[in-house]
This record gives sequence, structure tokens and C-alpha cells, in this order.
Amino acid sequence: MGAGLFSVVGTLLLPGLAMLVQDWRLLQGLNALVTGFLLLFWGFPALFPESPCWLLATGQVTQAGRILWHFAEASGLDPDDSSSEESSLLAALSAGNPQPQYHSILGLLHTRVTWRNGLILGFSSLMGGGIRAGFLRSLAPGEPAFYLPYFLEAGLEAAATVLLFLTADRCGRRPVLLLGTMAAGLASLLLLAGTQYLPGWTTLSLSVLGLLASQAVSVLSVLFAAEAFPTVIRGAGLGLVLGAGFLGRAAAPLTDIRGRHGFFLQDVVFTSLAILILLCVLLLPETHGRELPQSLEDADHLHRSSLLRGCPPQDHLPLLLPSHLG
Repeated sequence: MGAGLFSVVGTLLLPGLAMLVQDWRLLQGLNALVTGFLLLFWGFPALFPESPCWLLATGQVTQAGRILWHFAEASGLDPDDSSSEESSLLAALSAGNPQPQYHSILGLLHTRVTWRNGLILGFSSLMGGGIRAGFLRSLAPGEPAFYLPYFLEAGLEAAATVLLFLTADRCGRRPVLLLGTMAAGLASLLLLAGTQYLPGWTTLSLSVLGLLASQAVSVLSVLFAAEAFPTVIRGAGLGLVLGAGFLGRAAAPLTDIRGRHGFFLQDVVFTSLAILILLCVLLLPETHGRELPQSLEDADHLHRSSLLRGCPPQDHLPLLLPSHLG
């Protein structure tokens, strides 16, 4: 979510930079130059070391121990002055040299629950990115000005991120995602059915609410995926969910094909998808307050929990029964 705020700042500063440059080729070159500086993180591992958690989960114990040793020294601690338990732990990390055990994203096909969680979060991210075009079009019907939807979308993305800061840890991931999906689907359904009959202020309010909810769903789907996928394939799973969100955003220009007559079918598809996801979110586990799963087996033990506070933290009635019971 912190990275999302930096993205909003870049979105807000981009028009000002374009006004100063006034040449799209030079602007593209500046963007490529700034992006090229990220190669420094790849060329100098000391600036951005590998995750010790992922190294330990994949069996790269020696490299993980080396990075943890570097962290201890950078924090002002002398590893030689550590206690006997800490010294034995560091020695155990540095001694073993097992063969790394890399995992492919195709390993999700052999899981019972994790593949389902990833599929739901992927479609949630797809819906959150694709349904925005309908809300932006309702804000400024006809030929909209460029700056109104551009800055409004960036401002609502910042508001959605701040809203998640205040609610995601207090209420949990799943209830907030359920509420955001419900708000986006309901706003889209009302705009789809009664835009011609609703007063202007109602259309504006529903568009702002739907755009805010879709932004929150997109951000929370990524955060949820980072906690639901196991450490061994967390990067690949997170990339799939992010890619689904960008794929939904890429569908926005389809509304301008042939005189803007293709938006109705697109809105129907994404509204139906929002209603379907609203039912599927109930199948997701609650990841707030739980340890991050390290292996595929750990991720499969994340069962659904009740939405009611007085109920047990886990129900033992998964939707997909184990193979030995089915």
C-alpha cells in the first residue's frame, strides 16, 4: 500500500512533467532513464538483498545465513557476542548446504485450496481493474475532458489506500474485500440499469463510490495474494494477480471502438463478474493475524473462517473435501 501511494504521486506529477517537456519522445526517454536506475538493485545485491525467508523456504540455507549475518552487522550487533542459542542457530544456518528446491507456479495444480484462492483473487483483481472504465464514463458522459477522470482516478486511488490503512488491520482482509466488491458491483448494477432515470447527483455519487470501491478491491487483492500464497511461489502468484489487474485495465479502450457502442456489453460482463466474485470471496481464508505460509502444504491448511466474531477462528468444513474423504 505504501508503494501504491508512491504510484499515485507519480501519476499526479506526470502531467506537470509532460507540460515541461512538451515532447512525448523526450518524456518517454526520461521515463526509460529513470526505470534504468532500477538495474542498480540487480547489479549491487548489497543495496537490495534477496529475501532470507524465501531462501530458507527453498533450501538455500548458506546464502540465507550470510544475509542474516549481514543484517546483524548492519544493525550494530556483533554476531560474535551473541548468546549460545543464537550462535548455534547461526552455525546451523551456515553449515548446511542442501540442494535448493525451486517450485513452479504449476505446483498450484497439485493443491486442494491454494489454487482456488489464487483464482478468486486473480478474478477479483481483473474485475477491480476493468470495471473502472464504466465509472469514469459515468462521471463525464459524452466527450470527457482529460484532466477530470485522470486526476479523479488518482485521488480516489490515494483515498482507497488510506481507507485500507484504517480498515484492513482492524476488520480483516476478507470482510473489507467483501464490502468493496459489494459496493462496486451494486454501484455498477444501478448505473447500468438506471442511468437515464437517475438524477445527476445520484449518478455522480454512485460513480465516485464505485470507483473508490474498485480501487480498494484492486489494492486489497494484491495484499491478500501476498499473504495467501506460500513463500516458495509468492513472487509468481503475486505476479499473476497483478497481471490480471493490468489486463482488466487494458480492456478500457474497448469502450471507444465504433463510436463508443461497445461499453454496454463490457459493463455487463464486469458487473456479472463482480456479483460472482461476491459469492466466491466467502470461500477465502482470513490471513490477518496468521503466520505467512512457507510451503504449499502450509497454504493448503488456511481454511475458511466465519465472518462472525463469536464463532471459532476456523471452521473445519472446507468446500473441497480431501481426496481420502471424497
